[in-house]
Amino acid sequence: MKRIPVSEQNERIKASAKAMSSSASPTSATVTDQIDTEDAMASLQADLDRFRDLALRSQADFENYKKRCAREKEEAIKYANKSLLEQLVAIIDNFELGLAAAREQGDQSPIYSGMILVQKQLNDLLAENGLQPIEAEGKTFDPNLHEAIAHEPSNQFPEGTVLRQARRGYRFKERLLRPAKVVVSSEPAKK
Repeated sequence: MKRIPVSEQNERIKASAKAMSSSASPTSATVTDQIDTEDAMASLQADLDRFRDLALRSQADFENYKKRCAREKEEAIKYANKSLLEQLVAIIDNFELGLAAAREQGDQSPIYSGMILVQKQLNDLLAENGLQPIEAEGKTFDPNLHEAIAHEPSNQFPEGTVLRQARRGYRFKERLLRPAKVVVSSEPAKK
């Protein structure tokens, strides 16, 4: 449907009213003029309501967009260090292997003592930045935190208990950064 400006509509209404008034009696022209005016007003009111509704919806969509952008920006800032911490966690794994090798030389070894101090500094730094190790040994297996790499029969622990941790898992703030790789107990071996 073609849109006609309001001023042009009013002119058309007046012109049609004049044409009708010259051909009809004065009372019928007034009634026709009044009906046309009411139809035009109703049409204009419907357009106004539609545009008002459209403006309100657009405003609400824009407000939701601003909130979503602010939330995404806040989350991006909060988790900006994630990739760096993932790389550091791999280095810590290797450092712990070196620490285990140094421990074999004896707990009084200066190399072992130095490595313990460095490990403590690393762990403190990571904890300050929101990284938390997941303790798994002796806990019930949780697929949200643990990745089972093997099952072993156990008479000491109930089924579904983590027996050993092959690789430590970590949380970064509230999110899982890396699941712990664990060995889980199963039913005792049948004799």
